[in-house]
Amino acid sequence: MIGKLTGTLLEKNPPEVLLDCHGVGYDVNVPMSTFYNLPAVGERVSLLTQFIVREDAQLLYGFGTAPERQAFRELIKISGVGPRTALSILSGMGVGDLAQAITLQEAGRLVKVPGIGKKTAERLLLELKGKLGADMGAHAQVTSDAQVDILQALLALGYNDKEAAAALKALPPDVGVSDGIKLALKALAK
Repeated sequence: MIGKLTGTLLEKNPPEVLLDCHGVGYDVNVPMSTFYNLPAVGERVSLLTQFIVREDAQLLYGFGTAPERQAFRELIKISGVGPRTALSILSGMGVGDLAQAITLQEAGRLVKVPGIGKKTAERLLLELKGKLGADMGAHAQVTSDAQVDILQALLALGYNDKEAAAALKALPPDVGVSDGIKLALKALAK
């Protein structure tokens, strides 16, 4: 029903913001990743939204980017994951981190998010595999254990997802971990 709001930011009280759109004030819940990227109070802002109607409330959730909103929509489709839990997940980790955790099937990264237990994390990984990880993550091309180790090493060294994925793509498919890291670092140094 309401897909996007553009207006003046009146209040910022995490995780809620008040947005004035031509005289109408909208209370919008946003993940912390969006909250940190909001302009100062009094500035214009544009948010993509998801309108949720429940028996006892009508709630509006806002996102700074389309991938954030898409991830939220996929998360709330899962049984036992409501809008608050989905917002908590997106506040605890970015969309790229979530997609990477799904692609690499790392339940430990999801368990670190407040409110997510081991069973919920495993259900998220199972139900989102192929939906979120492959579509939004830069790691869909990871095919072997050696490539997973090389990728994690590059990320630990401070390279971003795109750089690490590009370096991984340039490696021969049967390369070992130590040789792969060396070749990837040489490629990234150019």
